Amino acid sequence: MGAVMGTLTMQAKTRRLSRDKTDDDLEITMVCHRPEGLDQLEAITNFSKRELQVLYRGFKNECPSGVVNEDTFKQIYSQFFPQGDASTYAHYLFNAFDTAQSGSIKFEDFVAALSILLRGSITEKLQWTFNLYDVNRDGYINKEEMTGIVRAIYDMMGKYTYPALKNDAPKQHVEAFFQKMDKNRDGVVTLDEFILSCQEDENIMRSLQLFENVI
Repeated sequence: MGAVMGTLTMQAKTRRLSRDKTDDDLEITMVCHRPEGLDQLEAITNFSKRELQVLYRGFKNECPSGVVNEDTFKQIYSQFFPQGDASTYAHYLFNAFDTAQSGSIKFEDFVAALSILLRGSITEKLQWTFNLYDVNRDGYINKEEMTGIVRAIYDMMGKYTYPALKNDAPKQHVEAFFQKMDKNRDGVVTLDEFILSCQEDENIMRSLQLFENVI
């Protein structure tokens, strides 16, 4: 679960704080996609106008067109994990951000997800994480989906981790996950089972609080 919070490393790229005075709206000249106004974004997220301005500058710096396709997202995300291959995990993460399944992430998509991960309630954070694991979006997490995610996380961590990871580590991780989460032993994990199990785990609860005040 803690590895899932690696999602938030995207935040590092958006924290290039500018101390210049700013207007009351986003600087959005010369971009292909114009994001919603500050008032709208402030109303649907847990960020202030000032925070949205800072986040947008970081987003626009990396994505001048105003949208991010999957290849660009992978390139940006992989910079944080040079010791491994983050491309597969970035693929899953991209799909979780791209809720409309449009093939691109707009600034609105980015800040909506970030708002949940940084400032959302425990339930909202767990729902978002469940959706990340529920790759085919059928409302359940099965072992195949979970194995794909876990292998992607291990690939992202790289082969130089200490202690060295065993080849059967992903399988063991998935089995432990289902032993804990699959309350009725039907082979899949529902959202209710996932939330209940996470709420019973003190380590998971602590990890969900780590990034609340990073901006």
